[in-house]
Amino acid sequence: MKICLFLLAFCLSVSALLAADDEAHHHEELTEAQLGTVHFPSSCLAGEQKAVERGVAMLHSFWYEEAEKQFEQIGKEDSQCAIAHWGVAMSLWHQLWNRPDPATLERGGAQLKTAKSLPATPREKDYIAALSKFYEHPRKAYQKRATAYSNAMEKVYQRHPDDHEAAAFYALSVLAADHDKTNANRKRAAAVLEKLFAEEPNHPGVAHYLIHTYDKPDMAQLGLPAARRYAQLAPAAPHALHMPAHIFARLGLWQDDIDSNVRSIAATQKEAAEHMGGEGHQFHAMDFLVYAYLQTGREQDAQKIIDEVRAMPAMHDMYGMGFDPRLFALSAFPASYALELHHWDEAAQLPAVSGASDGDQSITYTARAIGAARSGNVEQARKEIAQLESIQKKMEAKRKKNEAEYDGVGHEITEAKAWLAQAEGHHDEAVGLLRRVADKEEGEAEASQGIPAHEMLGDMLLESKHYEEALAEYETALKTNPGRFDSLYGAAQAAEQAGRHEKANDYYGQIVKNCDGAKSERAELKHAREVIEARAARN
Repeated sequence: MKICLFLLAFCLSVSALLAADDEAHHHEELTEAQLGTVHFPSSCLAGEQKAVERGVAMLHSFWYEEAEKQFEQIGKEDSQCAIAHWGVAMSLWHQLWNRPDPATLERGGAQLKTAKSLPATPREKDYIAALSKFYEHPRKAYQKRATAYSNAMEKVYQRHPDDHEAAAFYALSVLAADHDKTNANRKRAAAVLEKLFAEEPNHPGVAHYLIHTYDKPDMAQLGLPAARRYAQLAPAAPHALHMPAHIFARLGLWQDDIDSNVRSIAATQKEAAEHMGGEGHQFHAMDFLVYAYLQTGREQDAQKIIDEVRAMPAMHDMYGMGFDPRLFALSAFPASYALELHHWDEAAQLPAVSGASDGDQSITYTARAIGAARSGNVEQARKEIAQLESIQKKMEAKRKKNEAEYDGVGHEITEAKAWLAQAEGHHDEAVGLLRRVADKEEGEAEASQGIPAHEMLGDMLLESKHYEEALAEYETALKTNPGRFDSLYGAAQAAEQAGRHEKANDYYGQIVKNCDGAKSERAELKHAREVIEARAARN
């Protein structure tokens, strides 16, 4: 028995070594053409310089798992390489979307302590000292530490004005500290990044961070050049392939959106098969892809994504953030599919996903409540709303840590209550409830973000034969969600009923154009095509 255990342990250790060697080999194959161009001189051994720049390029494309491995490998190859330990600490903090837990903060702090003990250039010491502002005093509030890091990086940027890496990382830190509603921080970041983009169009961080800077409906058009560039810049990095879709979706450029996410998913799955990290990246891309398919009459393709996710095995926790992205997808994608297609009975019968978080299950209960209300089943709608209220009550204890999720469930409750009120004949109450949510919206881009409240208002008003008011709501929805199928169709219907046939034809025409080549059997698309064909025949 002991011999068997020894052999098993030996085989496992050999497999681990082979996997590590395999990963290192894959990293060596990644060139500037696959990751973009960065210039990050270091005091590490000359033979490690390309590896250092590879790791920095990975950081810029948020390929954190592989960046961490790359910098760990550099540290093994060169025990005196201080910047390798800085790179590991940078890999552990994903600035735009997570807050490291105490164990991660301790690990990052230890890496920086080691970095400080090693010989380094003044510039490298500045990078290390700046990042230490985030990791030191881990009990301080997260935002204070993030702001302290940003302030320190601003000084590094000012001290080294010719260092484009310092400028790019400073701009990212400004975005990570963004709290204001005035876009002031976004404009600060843009001022730094636009200048760099003109000088270094092949720099992955510059193009990437510009997309994040402009990822809002009122700024998205400004991000289109960076999105076009980044879509071709780092084809090995899954997030780099996906990220342009944030701008494409904001602008209703559906085929570009689809192309970006198809490539991102393929890259993720290829690299997962090669034992490289980041398998969870595909679910965010799938979220965008399902949404884009549903806007372009390709619901069969959306259903294939849902079926693919259902067939996948359970996933390990992504980034140590406490959630399984597959369970999120299983909750969000079918709900979006049913609601976007107005399959109300199907929405009302969606099963809650076993093991999904309360936040993810709220997506299902919201779809069930809306589906039931719009099917006329007010008793079921009340029960689903009670489930949502129970979920929000459970979130009370941790509300300060996750205000956005708590508020999100609150919005879902309001929307569900609005449709219940509409089903019960309380139209004015229903409209009033939805306006509370609509006034806070900033545009959708993903299946998981649900249906725009202004579009729902349009649906309510159209059903109540308030055609001009309905048209105004649909057009408001289209300002922040251009190219949405249901907003376009609702606007066309409202315009038609209001006797504004030219405007109706324009909206029908946009639907037909967006769905060019689609094999959808949706009655709405058939009607739009019939209207456009009849118009062409008259002309």
